[in-house]
Amino acid sequence: MKLTLIKTIALSSLLTCSAAAMAEQSDYKLMVIETATATAPQPLEQSFNSCALNVKSKNYAEAEAICTKAIALLKDADGPKFKVRQLTSFALSNRGVARLKANNDTAGLADLYEANQMSTSTMVSHNLTRAKEELSL
Repeated sequence: MKLTLIKTIALSSLLTCSAAAMAEQSDYKLMVIETATATAPQPLEQSFNSCALNVKSKNYAEAEAICTKAIALLKDADGPKFKVRQLTSFALSNRGVARLKANNDTAGLADLYEANQMSTSTMVSHNLTRAKEELSL
């Protein structure tokens, strides 16, 4: 009971955090969880942010695996549905970028389309548009 309450409070704090983009305007945008003002559950925060870091470091296979873990953690998340959907969309977008960078174009595009359907984020739509331009679609 106590662990569940702590987990719910920590997750609620996380879900009130914003996501920020880290990339240049002309490149793909990677989303991270800013936790400067809140305490986030470590597995989710680490997975989410480590995914973006691994993409930035060109460790695409590792990034894909970590993003997949973040998506799985979000499926079990208790919190405002809008925020869970938004964070899931961001994790899918990050994984899509990792897959595209690893030349797994079909899976990367699928992630970006799913992410774009889940959330009306300008960052996600930027990534989808960028991928379609890069692949001449």
